[in-house]
Amino acid sequence: MLLSGGLDSSTCLYWAQREGWDCEAVSVLYGQRHARELDGARAIAKAARVPWRSVELELPWLKVSSLVSKSAKLPDLPLAKIGTGGIPSTYVPARNTVLLAVAASLADATGASAIVTGANALDFSGYPDCRPAFHRAFESVLREGTRSGKIRVLAPLLRLDKEGIVRLALELGVPLGLTWSCYKGGRRPCGRCDSCKLRAKGFAEAQAIDPAC
Repeated sequence: MLLSGGLDSSTCLYWAQREGWDCEAVSVLYGQRHARELDGARAIAKAARVPWRSVELELPWLKVSSLVSKSAKLPDLPLAKIGTGGIPSTYVPARNTVLLAVAASLADATGASAIVTGANALDFSGYPDCRPAFHRAFESVLREGTRSGKIRVLAPLLRLDKEGIVRLALELGVPLGLTWSCYKGGRRPCGRCDSCKLRAKGFAEAQAIDPAC
């Protein structure tokens, strides 16, 4: 289970448990502006009573992304324009390829039969590695490049909007107050980055209060 500590991946973990999967969570520190989300991942894994690993990667070239470089300005777009203007500055080059590769290595080493990811192709910022075609292609890579050749990629939220994800999280009993989605870090969500705005949209449409705010 690729667990970032955010709303989507935390919901996926609880979904996988409901589906009967025996889960192990892994989180990746790749130079994000902050490590706040890893605190959330650790707390979520503990609440779900699953083993949790963290991996740190040093890839300096990822600083071309405003999600990594602290000197770059994060986008502050109106909600209606998020995901409509091409690939945003928060895109981390090939991030999901790298993260899935880390998870694939763990799965291949432990004999796991699936990787679960919280990718979403509806309410998102326009990243190319959140699309269904990408996940199908990566599953083909796993068939050709792993010991078993049978590792699946499960992305249960891929075609849900944020309202649907919030409703599913509430249904599953995800401890949403432990999750962290804000790009900026800090003690409280900024409320202005793409991730904060999309999360707020989901809670508003689901007519629910976000306990993390």
